[in-house]
Amino acid sequence: MSEQKHTVKGVDHVAYPTFDPAATVKFYRDVLGFPVVHSICAAGWGPEKHPDFIHFFFDIGNDDRLAFFYYFGLEPFDGGPQGDSYSRFTEDVPIFFIRSRHLAIHVDSEDDLMEYRRRLDGSEWPVEMQIQHETIESIYTHDPNDYMIEITRALRPVTPQEDLDANITIDALVDVVSGPEPSMAALLTRKAELIVERAEAWQQKQDEKEMVSNR
Repeated sequence: MSEQKHTVKGVDHVAYPTFDPAATVKFYRDVLGFPVVHSICAAGWGPEKHPDFIHFFFDIGNDDRLAFFYYFGLEPFDGGPQGDSYSRFTEDVPIFFIRSRHLAIHVDSEDDLMEYRRRLDGSEWPVEMQIQHETIESIYTHDPNDYMIEITRALRPVTPQEDLDANITIDALVDVVSGPEPSMAALLTRKAELIVERAEAWQQKQDEKEMVSNR
């Protein structure tokens, strides 16, 4: 577990390439309602033969931004039949692997989530899935560039115990994948060992916090 000071303040921006800036603007600005907040017109930037490009940004809340690059004169690259504007994959690549790379955007309430579902379902990019899993509920679609986009809300707050569980799980994962035969069974076994090792120390810290708060 890292003990280093945590000073970052969220996502400044996430950036993707696009070969269809008009549809990208329609999806994010006109359908979802994310304002355009910045653009950079770059002529003659970069090394020799670097194409001119525009870098444009959408406000996705909380001072975070989603950005796209459009390179003038650059044509889509060849590849397999699956994937998106950035990566094309052959048919043998599992779809779950391709979809694991996606962007999730947070909203505060069920009403907000359903409002974005309404906007998407009335557009060229309707919702493909709506799923409740563990502590969140999400809707999913693909944007005009075939990037998977998730809009999600919390079903309940995440507890300190769940944060602790996450840290133990990841420590167990790091241990297991460093070994010869990583598996879910090995992960769960190692996690149980770490729980036993750390339970007493964690409870002692909780008791100390409670004593301080009761003073």
